Amino acid sequence: MKVPLIDLVRQYHSLKDEIDAGLGEVVESGKFIMGPWVGEIEKEISGLMGAKYGMGVASGTDALEVALRAVNLGPGDEVITTPFSFVSVAEVALKMGAGCVFVDIDPRNFNLMPERVKAAITDKTKAIVPVHLFGQSADMDPINKIAREKGIPVIEDACQAIGSGYKGRPVGSLGDMATLSFFPTKNLGCYGDGGMVLTSDDNLYEYASCIRKHGESERYKYKYIGMNSRLDSIQAAVLLAKVKKIKEWNEKRRETAAIYEEAFRDIPVETPFAEEYAYHIYHQYTVKVDKRDELRAFLNEKGVGNAIHYPLGIQLQEAYAPLGYKPGDLPNTEEAAARVLSLPVFPELEQAEIDYVISTVKEFF
Repeated sequence: MKVPLIDLVRQYHSLKDEIDAGLGEVVESGKFIMGPWVGEIEKEISGLMGAKYGMGVASGTDALEVALRAVNLGPGDEVITTPFSFVSVAEVALKMGAGCVFVDIDPRNFNLMPERVKAAITDKTKAIVPVHLFGQSADMDPINKIAREKGIPVIEDACQAIGSGYKGRPVGSLGDMATLSFFPTKNLGCYGDGGMVLTSDDNLYEYASCIRKHGESERYKYKYIGMNSRLDSIQAAVLLAKVKKIKEWNEKRRETAAIYEEAFRDIPVETPFAEEYAYHIYHQYTVKVDKRDELRAFLNEKGVGNAIHYPLGIQLQEAYAPLGYKPGDLPNTEEAAARVLSLPVFPELEQAEIDYVISTVKEFF
């Protein structure tokens, strides 16, 4: 048997009629840029995630740039974030001439440690960007408390956590702004690049909504120096078909995670730690194992899809060497990078496939 890490074709066929109808409507309308479907999905997503406003943009990375520009990040400023994530936060910060200060992760949940965030703040700190990694919220109350005391905005990177929650509140509503990615493999993905910025702050909304379309406040009137980053109608139509299933899909991920958790109790696999405060939606089901590379080779041989998220912390990546981090500075991040392995958890997984993943992992040990 072969079990993929994710199967987007399978997902498409489960919603083929709805997706095809939506795409047909867009093509027949000729309204490809900022058409009515974009406004509809902005309302759907902002409502789902408890924000007053949603602004569709061209990618999750662009969402971070729009948000950081909205809080006036510039040369000489610093952003505090995690080194154990996708590279976008650091990439955008440095591209904007700012610095990036990495805070080590909690070894249990892979997210920022609030007490270390506090210690990292300087007079240059312009934003704190916690990432809700793998579908589990960072511990936002203490992070927000620290930020409020210093007057620093908090931007949630919720790109892997659409539909996740924290103490009964939806992720995406917990900071000053939030960013989403609709990359195809996300738990809510479109058929190309796409993203969104969320906020409930009227001033941030006004600024950010202008920035994403060339700084334009009204047709051919430019209030700010902006950028061209808009979610197109075709991607919005795909998302409108999918968003109706997101709660069901997240629950299926949680069910699969619970099956894995029970099955792996008696073998040397450290399963994902779910915090009591979090509604974890398992965008990735990421375990820790000591013989990670050997297990991965065995899974590949047996046809079980897998991935390493992430094999090297951003602080040790060649491109970010100028930030001055060296091996040993962030030990929890380095330990995670050496031991993590993600297993199939997508909602269309069949029981026989789940059973095969379990039996294959057990066979290795």
